[in-house]
Amino acid sequence: MGHEAQLRMSTSDVLLVGLDGLGVEIAKNVVLAGIKSLTIHDQTPASFSDLSAQFYLSESSIGETRASASLQSLKQLNEYVSVEKTADSQVLDLAFISRFRCVVAIGQPLAEMVRLNKLCRECGACFVAGDSRGVCAFTFCDFGDDFVCYDTDGEPNKNAMISAVTQDNPAAVTCLEDHRHGLESGDVVKITAIEGMEELNDQEYEVNVTGPYTFEIPVDASSFSAYVRSGYVMQVKQPVKMTFRPLEDALVSPGEFLLADFAKMDRPAVLHQAFRGLYAYAAEHNNEMPTPGDPAAAEKVWEHAMRINQAAKTDGDGAEGVLFVENLEDSKDVITRFAMCAAGTLSPMCAAMGGILGQEVLKACSGKFSPIRQWFYFDALEVLPEEPLKMEDVAPRSSRYDGQIAVIGADLQAKLCQQRYFLVGAGAIGCEMLKNWAMMGLGAGENGAVHVTDMDRIERSNLSRQFLFRSTDIGQPKSCTAAAAAKRMNPELHVTAYESKVAPSTEEQFNTDFYEALDGVCTALDNIDARLYMDSRCLFFNLPMLESGTMGTKGNTQVVVPHLTEHYGATRDPPEKSVPVCTLKNFPHKIEHTIQWARDWFEGVYKQTPESVNAYLTDGEFLKKLEKQPNVRLESLTAVKDSLVDERPQSFDDCVAWARLQFDKLFRNAILQLLHNFPLDHVTSSGAPFWAGSKKPPRALDFDAADEAHFEFVASAAKLRAGVYGIAATSDKEAIAAMIGTVEVPDFSPAEGVKISADEKEAEEENKASADLTTVDSEAGRITAQLPAPDSLTGFRLTPIDFDKDVDEQMAVVMAVSNLRARNYKIPESDMHTSRQIAGKIIPAIATTTAMVTGLISMELLKLLQSKELEAYKNGFANLAIPVFAFSEPGPPEKNKVTIKGEEKVFTAWDFLKVDGRGMTLKALIDYVESEYGVEVQMLSYGQAIVHSFMSNAKKRRERMPMQVKDVIELVTKKKLPPLKYITLAAMCGDMDTGDEVDLPPLRFQLL
Repeated sequence: MGHEAQLRMSTSDVLLVGLDGLGVEIAKNVVLAGIKSLTIHDQTPASFSDLSAQFYLSESSIGETRASASLQSLKQLNEYVSVEKTADSQVLDLAFISRFRCVVAIGQPLAEMVRLNKLCRECGACFVAGDSRGVCAFTFCDFGDDFVCYDTDGEPNKNAMISAVTQDNPAAVTCLEDHRHGLESGDVVKITAIEGMEELNDQEYEVNVTGPYTFEIPVDASSFSAYVRSGYVMQVKQPVKMTFRPLEDALVSPGEFLLADFAKMDRPAVLHQAFRGLYAYAAEHNNEMPTPGDPAAAEKVWEHAMRINQAAKTDGDGAEGVLFVENLEDSKDVITRFAMCAAGTLSPMCAAMGGILGQEVLKACSGKFSPIRQWFYFDALEVLPEEPLKMEDVAPRSSRYDGQIAVIGADLQAKLCQQRYFLVGAGAIGCEMLKNWAMMGLGAGENGAVHVTDMDRIERSNLSRQFLFRSTDIGQPKSCTAAAAAKRMNPELHVTAYESKVAPSTEEQFNTDFYEALDGVCTALDNIDARLYMDSRCLFFNLPMLESGTMGTKGNTQVVVPHLTEHYGATRDPPEKSVPVCTLKNFPHKIEHTIQWARDWFEGVYKQTPESVNAYLTDGEFLKKLEKQPNVRLESLTAVKDSLVDERPQSFDDCVAWARLQFDKLFRNAILQLLHNFPLDHVTSSGAPFWAGSKKPPRALDFDAADEAHFEFVASAAKLRAGVYGIAATSDKEAIAAMIGTVEVPDFSPAEGVKISADEKEAEEENKASADLTTVDSEAGRITAQLPAPDSLTGFRLTPIDFDKDVDEQMAVVMAVSNLRARNYKIPESDMHTSRQIAGKIIPAIATTTAMVTGLISMELLKLLQSKELEAYKNGFANLAIPVFAFSEPGPPEKNKVTIKGEEKVFTAWDFLKVDGRGMTLKALIDYVESEYGVEVQMLSYGQAIVHSFMSNAKKRRERMPMQVKDVIELVTKKKLPPLKYITLAAMCGDMDTGDEVDLPPLRFQLL
């Protein structure tokens, strides 16, 4: 979010009115994001219909108000956010509304939404409204007449290196040929670090773009010094003032709708009138929705919508902006199908819209990203069965799935419960997916099952976006913890957790029987290779695959249907680069590695430790909570003790001393310890040199105050530490140098018995090793006894720092740490420009985008169960920051025409040629393929191993022909095949007559 946006957000109080399935999604997302406080208001008693989407309710909650039943679970999401509910007698009047930065009305009657919006207008609060009814939903935003957006897109500031500046009026600036500036005329830029024409430095200018590498600035440079070299141009984003219309006006004159699907250009206007018709019906029926499946009630909604639309034409009398939908009668089926399921709730719809609405609330609080202006409608009518369901099919059954049954019917619900799905990954997307599935009942039937695997363990940094985890879960397996949390949400869920990766090495565990028992696969992965592997498994076993991914505010979804759509690997982005933890910690070999390591260090020192100190000083339960976290207990206590006792600075001199000692700790002592553990002549267990390949032997740095990088680290790190403690700092280099000269630096001797993981396998084993709780308790008690009592430090607080790459003081620290570490490992160092650019690519997952994509892809699952036609499915892309949404029909699989025995055949990537190869020899296999398909087999391969080739040694070919195929593979690969039922063989073949290549599909060769 950036420092300023996060600061604005952390001082914002939010009121949420309505805690149904959509409301609780919004609550979860904004609490995880880190607003100051959330107050929830909902006096509605929980019912069975709530349980299909409101994940903090259970059957034991029925009869209790939704706010009361959800309060404690929301409080546990983020210890730094205050979550409270209104008193039962609380009236939502002007005096109360005035306390909040943003008011959110969810699932409220239209009259109440209008009333709350008017109160917000009176007191200057932002207003967000939304509703999710069956397969349709909307978002509305009114941020007032003078809302200021400080960053409209959230993208990194455009920047480039300067290669020339003319002494003209206006001055023409040219950037390096490989540095497109990406600017637009009217953008404001700041120019820095120019040598020669220094008059331009540190000034801001509005640019006139003249080309991809050139622009003009409105300054007469004819009398300036001549440009010599260097210089950077950095975009400076300007605040944008925005004006909104109140809800009462926007209902009649909605303006331009935010479009999601170009195949439904007219749909938003139709849904606008449909929702107005629905609210008119509800107003006549004690705010009750139409009975599910009731065609008569749906007809009434339709009549209301037509009346409202016709009134716009007659009463509006041509007034500007009044919405009249031409030929609304042509959309009667849309409105009546919507009305017949409006009393129902789909968890995936609530998740998707909860992500979108949650982001709008954060925009209101932070001023970052462009708000929706002002209406956004979304529908998934394709989810509904082809024909309207009868009332008895959607009637409530006192079941936790009543809300969903009202939409999709009892038969489809029963089928959903019997599904068997494999979820690969239990991180941010995996947690959200398990929540959705628990609410939907996927795998909750007698024969249903959900399998989830993830080899990672929970870290503290996961807690802000992986909402099934709590601080007490740190160090535990993600898959097991997430599975247990999902089962608490729905005890009927049949879920099995694994701690294995998906790869060829685990095909004995996830074998043929495992995949053949599945109905589908859902990927929740963070790397391309694992996705491609799962894609190959789905192709081989003809399984659908639900794929989604996020990058900050951007998200995408892809549904893969056997034989109907292209598979995931058919089109893809360049592979992602995933860096192993051990590489970052001990064996970096790229500047990207050292920058990531520098950011991690920054986070720990300037954010996480101050937050722990503040929690100790303000939370009386802090020590008790740490007792439940043995894996981080000693680390947290030591950090608190260092910050308050051993290393607490009283002056800037102390901050400089701390930074000077940190230099030796990071860039000298740690390196000496590493070389002690792994000397330069160290060899692996196989006798190979340890320091080889990507493992670069480091060298320790001896501090030299005359070295600019050494001095910059101490000076910049000390300044930020002073800021954390509220101590005045100085930028006087001579004064800082004098302070450094007084620091006593202790000698360092490498310690024996220090464990350093040499690779990821060792790191994993070390993480799994259980801590000696007796030793932990003893040491924790010793440290705790040395801590000052919180009441002795009344009023004392540290100021945590959220990293922002655009804050030069912070980037100076990260760059200094990165470059010194690069110097340790003889990695070419980077300048500020490059460091900032690389650091800007590190984008964490955020809860809003994650919720959105998992909701969208879960709706595709409901279509899969009904074997919908291609045009019913939707792939999606969204950027919540701009905002923009784009949904489209998936592409069909590419067809490959092959002539076999004179007959043209069409194959796709989904096709395999089945061969019963049990006991089959290599000669028999070749004879079978040549006879069956009329081709000459020129080559057979298993993975990278060539099993047969017409170009190989004739003697070897003769020797292998009578051997069983399995034995030939083991001979070639020099490895024993695992007990697989099927393997894939690739055959390169030629036409018997012409010799032309014949592109046959792979062989699905049965071994057992």
